Amino acid sequence: MGIFYIARVIALVLSVVFSLIVVGLSARLISLTEEYYALYFVFCALGIATAGLTILTVPLMLIVDVVRRGAFTSMVVVELVWLFVLWVLWVATAGEAVSAGNYYFPSGCVYDKYPTVNEACREIQAVEAFSFLTFFVLLGYTSVLLVFTCIAAARGNSLWLRSVKESTFLAPSSTAPPPQQPMDQYKGTPTPQYQVPVQQPQYTGASGHPQYSGSPAPSQQPYYPPQAASV
Repeated sequence: MGIFYIARVIALVLSVVFSLIVVGLSARLISLTEEYYALYFVFCALGIATAGLTILTVPLMLIVDVVRRGAFTSMVVVELVWLFVLWVLWVATAGEAVSAGNYYFPSGCVYDKYPTVNEACREIQAVEAFSFLTFFVLLGYTSVLLVFTCIAAARGNSLWLRSVKESTFLAPSSTAPPPQQPMDQYKGTPTPQYQVPVQQPQYTGASGHPQYSGSPAPSQQPYYPPQAASV
């Protein structure tokens, strides 16, 4: 299990925890505004919807990734697309909360004589904070995941259809040539060397003349011409 996979689990679990906090705060704000003012803030409804999607889908992605290999919900491309949608919704929720807080409480939470109003102001600020935190967590994770996947693809290792759990993002290139072995470390079969035998004459005796073993040449006798007979 790689470090990146552990970081992924931590980031997604944090997003779920922050979503639970936003759901509780948004529900409380809707209850207060409906009771006293017969209205509700738009960011509260958007926060409940965004947090609900996060709470339903992110744990499902984690559980399916553990119990089943090769599921489409665990693919890197599916994870990138869905988490991109979620962090866009979270930044929209945070932006709406900031807008509502600046409109209704321009001076901040300074209404000490009205505890209910002050409570609503602080809850709006809390929704802003946790919405931004969830946005930053998901944005950071998806950005790193996208960069690592592009690096792996540039090295010839396409990981778009694989899960993060099974991926090795910084693996060496699959098309790289094998390292060359130095010539002085080559341990192959040596080339046979052929030697041509050289015949040398054999010398015997002290005279230093070569002795040849073979049949001796026939000795030549002197030739005497025949003489004519006397009359």
